[in-house]
Amino acid sequence: MRTSDEIRKLAKDEKIEYLRMTFSDLNGALKNIEIPVDLLDEALNNQIKIDGSSIAGFLPIQNSDMYLYPDLDTWTVYPWIINGGKTASLICDVHNSDGTPFEGDPRFVLKQLDASLAEIGCGHLNVGAEMEYFLFQADEQGRPTVDLNDQASYFDVYPADKSEACRRETINTLKKMGFAIEADHHEVAPGQSEIDFRFDDAVTTADRIQLLKLTAKTVAVKYGLRATFMPKPLAGVNGSGMHLNTSLFDGSRNLFDDPKADHGLSSLGLHYLAGILTHAPAFTAITNPSINSFKRLVPGYEAPTYVAWAIANRTALVRVPDGRGPQTRFELRSGDPSANPYLAIAAVLAAGLDGLKQKLTPPKNVEDNIYQMTADQRKSQQIVQLPASLSQALTNLKQDAVLNDTLGIVVPKYLELKQAELTKFQLSVTDWEKQTYFDA
Repeated sequence: MRTSDEIRKLAKDEKIEYLRMTFSDLNGALKNIEIPVDLLDEALNNQIKIDGSSIAGFLPIQNSDMYLYPDLDTWTVYPWIINGGKTASLICDVHNSDGTPFEGDPRFVLKQLDASLAEIGCGHLNVGAEMEYFLFQADEQGRPTVDLNDQASYFDVYPADKSEACRRETINTLKKMGFAIEADHHEVAPGQSEIDFRFDDAVTTADRIQLLKLTAKTVAVKYGLRATFMPKPLAGVNGSGMHLNTSLFDGSRNLFDDPKADHGLSSLGLHYLAGILTHAPAFTAITNPSINSFKRLVPGYEAPTYVAWAIANRTALVRVPDGRGPQTRFELRSGDPSANPYLAIAAVLAAGLDGLKQKLTPPKNVEDNIYQMTADQRKSQQIVQLPASLSQALTNLKQDAVLNDTLGIVVPKYLELKQAELTKFQLSVTDWEKQTYFDA
């Protein structure tokens, strides 16, 4: 772990002029307060204050003072700021005015849950994320349009547009920020890209998801484009997912791996998997947090709509990709990149932990195309449907005692935020409604 003196040296050696103290609200929006480097000592002494009443899901206006405690291992220089003062950032935990951690801070929730793994002899959670997003053209004022920048498809090479150059600069920028990139490519839909970076511990991966989204959006502007992590920005094509690959490790040993067992999966791994399947209808409210999320979770566009697991079958909710030993992992395919990554990972981990504690057993893996099954066939294999709307998912989350107890105060706060979002949508009148019903 870095020390305060090491941070001071980095700031001096790299000629940093400004420092951004960043954190995430309950919805997953990245926030920051920028200070001149002259106030670095105050930052390192946890003295930078914010108004918590202005942050979604934090404090009421009558009790608003909060403080940012920087995680020194997250020191990152923003490569794109080359004019007006070299700038670095530190990702922070949010604390109350009395110095105690704020239990509604999404990053704190994940940190606490990950730390609890040691109590049951499971070491820590490793997470790898596959991030998909779209690039749209901007107009002369720099505002996003509905016009795509390419008509390429899955794994296409050298499309005749700016998308590939934009994605390459995004990758190079992330590498300067310390990311270990494993792959990038054009995704299925026109204008859609995917970036995969190397797995790490749960909190580090969530931090990097936030930085990746910031970087992709920032670099896109240079190319006259706008990057969006909206799950389903276009009808009729695939939406964007955030696949989460998780594995439990004790030191260097992957606890999901058992070469002698069926499919190479340990009994501990199967319990964890069963927990994910059991609580998926509830945590979908967190991994798929918007009304738009459920326009992606429909048959025919590669996003799962049923709760099942498989080895190779991509119509299942959870897949066990090729690779055993240290590479043994469960790929949750339903989540999307609009989710708060700290809460999404925490919710999946809470579900898996319940599977471990209750020693739950998953049903048999399903290798047939689930979309083509009849209702009776799905019922016979214990396959249930994911919620088809945010409203249904929120109801499931509210009724899930395990997730409510494990995730703590963030659940009622989250439900309140999302119910308000639903109410606003219900009061709005869309263009589709006008076109369909105006002449009624």
